[in-house]
Amino acid sequence: MLPGVGVFGTGSTARVLVPLLKAEGFEVHALWGRSEEEACCLAKEHGIPFHTSRSDDVLLHQDVDLVCIYIPPSMTRQIAVKALGIGKNVVCEKAATAVDSFKMVTAARYYPQLLSIMGNTLRFLPAFVAMRQLLMEGYVGEMQVCDVRVYGPSLLDQSYGWTCEELMGGGGLHTAGSSIIDLLSYLTGARALRVHGLLRTFVQQNGLIRGIRRVTSDDFCFFQMLMGGTGSSSGGVCCTVTLNFNMPGSFVHEVMVVGSTGRLVARGTELYGQRNGSKGEELLLSDSGWAGPEVKEMPLPYLQGLSSMVKALRQSFQAHEERRSWARGSVAMAPTFEDGLYVQTVVEAVKRSSCSGEWECVEIMSQEPDPNHNLCEALQRNKN
Repeated sequence: MLPGVGVFGTGSTARVLVPLLKAEGFEVHALWGRSEEEACCLAKEHGIPFHTSRSDDVLLHQDVDLVCIYIPPSMTRQIAVKALGIGKNVVCEKAATAVDSFKMVTAARYYPQLLSIMGNTLRFLPAFVAMRQLLMEGYVGEMQVCDVRVYGPSLLDQSYGWTCEELMGGGGLHTAGSSIIDLLSYLTGARALRVHGLLRTFVQQNGLIRGIRRVTSDDFCFFQMLMGGTGSSSGGVCCTVTLNFNMPGSFVHEVMVVGSTGRLVARGTELYGQRNGSKGEELLLSDSGWAGPEVKEMPLPYLQGLSSMVKALRQSFQAHEERRSWARGSVAMAPTFEDGLYVQTVVEAVKRSSCSGEWECVEIMSQEPDPNHNLCEALQRNKN
């Protein structure tokens, strides 16, 4: 029995998600938007019976057992933690800070019987599912290097908002880089130990964002990660990632893994491979075609990954007759809230590295920092 769904958000992801959920048999009972007008517009467009700008009205809706949260990162933690606390299953996007992510991890640990996964859809893209399987089977031998390129147009909204603000979770590193960081961990089975990065904001104002307002979120980012846990005996897998969102024209999404006996590369939604000594690449997985609507704001790898994730959710909940119960099998590949904390920790380490110019260690917090720590230190200094 499939759970009733409540969706938070009215952006491009939510607009794609609602019809995908309905196509798989889910009933979307409630929708939240930042304003009544936004919520009403999307609810009418997709035939959702209830809409609101009050978050509690969705969370307490008697027919909602699964909450999908696709809202600005600064708001994610509050909704996710509250949803788990009142017994709802949660699928959500990334939080704005590592502290917010840690609070989400704590809530998920309190309610282990509830579904709590991050919405990084790249893990579900068939090309990356096949790539991970081939890596585990030894197609490239011992993994040595991962190289990622993501190029596309500006990520800024039409008006000044959270996408313009680095502190609110805007920018290429947080928006696209976090998905890549998680994906590389999924593919290699390792996590970053140290990182080095460079962030730039080349477009600080444009025709719509001007005057006293300036964009602080990055539109270019380059970073390196030294991974631990698996890989080359000489010190782990080396990863390089380049994100450039000043590129008009077609979207570029390429993930390559090079090993001792060959390489695998996912270009868009297709997977190619080449073993050492062979004359050329072989197509290992072709693009099966996308039957759904084209969405300009969402590149095809993310769109197809989202569709595959919704299918996995249906299989997970269909395995049980009780609508809140779920089976782990089909969503086992999904990133957990712990994975979300790791990703956010790496993001913040890359930002520190961009400021310091040095390699930074990735140290995942094990307890929530004292919010009054700085105040206590100042009082202690004054006392002395």
